[in-house]
Amino acid sequence: MAHSGFGRPGRRSVLRAGLATGATLALPFVARGASKQPIRIGQPSILSGRIAQLGISSRNAAQMVVDAFNAAGGLDGRTIELISRDSKGKPDEAARVVRELINNDGCQIILDSEASSGAFAVQEVVRETGTLCIHADSETTSLTADPKIRAANAFRCARQVLHDSIVGGSYAAGIAKAQGLKRWMTCSPDYVYGRDSSSEFLDYLKLFEPSVEAVGATWPKLFAPDYTENVTRILETKPQALYSALYSGDLVSFIDQGNLYGLFDQVKFFAINMADYTTLHAVKKLPAGIYSCNRYLSTFPATKANAEWSAAYDKRYSVLPLNWAWQNALAMQFLVEAIRKTGSDDGKVLAGALRGMTVESPFGAKGTVTMRAEDQTIVDYAIGWGVTIPQAPFVEGMEPADWTVITARETEWKKQKGWA
Repeated sequence: MAHSGFGRPGRRSVLRAGLATGATLALPFVARGASKQPIRIGQPSILSGRIAQLGISSRNAAQMVVDAFNAAGGLDGRTIELISRDSKGKPDEAARVVRELINNDGCQIILDSEASSGAFAVQEVVRETGTLCIHADSETTSLTADPKIRAANAFRCARQVLHDSIVGGSYAAGIAKAQGLKRWMTCSPDYVYGRDSSSEFLDYLKLFEPSVEAVGATWPKLFAPDYTENVTRILETKPQALYSALYSGDLVSFIDQGNLYGLFDQVKFFAINMADYTTLHAVKKLPAGIYSCNRYLSTFPATKANAEWSAAYDKRYSVLPLNWAWQNALAMQFLVEAIRKTGSDDGKVLAGALRGMTVESPFGAKGTVTMRAEDQTIVDYAIGWGVTIPQAPFVEGMEPADWTVITARETEWKKQKGWA
């Protein structure tokens, strides 16, 4: 698999240092055109409301890479202009915003920083227009796994539910077996991401530990103001363990209200989206012993490059980065590397460079992340599970996943779906 133009001596170390410090890809390039018009990249996202941090952290991280590219001279003097627009978390608005970015703002590339609810709407617009797109926030597996949804001009630079479910199901199965956790319930947001996450997690939990049983589910609406009904139903059902794909402000509200009822003293809680700094800091009283997959932690991977990138982001924005931040930083890195490699801003040319590209990254399980050619989604990013503690570093005992296992199970799953 090609390593995206890392042929010259020393370039690997320069790229690694650049991403960590914000000086990404400050390298020589070959001049291939006289036009000085900026390369416009449109970014639809959620910049207002309860999960505005999704859009804010996405924009922040992408802008760091853009600024470094521009400071290094751009592409033959051409800079990148990142144009961000608020979709307010509404799919129809996301579609409208993307059309506006392409038709009115002249954006040649779309960096889609929508949640899954909006990403599918964005996918249909870019399929129609042929505009190059990288989805950097949506985690719903079918976006890139289902051949009927996949598009040749659309890539995904984000973790995905299936990968998380394979890892989470295996991890939870080990704990279930050791602690005798037979009765499981789920509480996840009532839209495609939440339902897919719960379903696939349970599938792999049962695969790895067949003795468990699902005894119920509750589906709060996205941005629900109150979770009393959900908490009450869980307490009445009396599961031994609870899985949740709630995230951001919704997860914070659920935990704060669950604490009032002593919920987490009565069930083992597996919250896949807990280990993200906004959530960890926002909970009024963080219960010890919540199991969580990493979203973004400066301590995982436990590398100098990851710690330096986190520190650079914190220094610039006075806040720690989130899961959406690393995904958008990496997506923009892929784009910048493709632009430099090809000397072009043509979507079809860039798409050809992106397929199979591998870049060095602080967010890689072993220091690199690959844009897999067959389905145009990233693999080899760091995934692990750990346990919460009430104070920094907030999550300890991280157990990293094995990508050999993930890939084998993913291939089986795709064959079952008829997608392989």
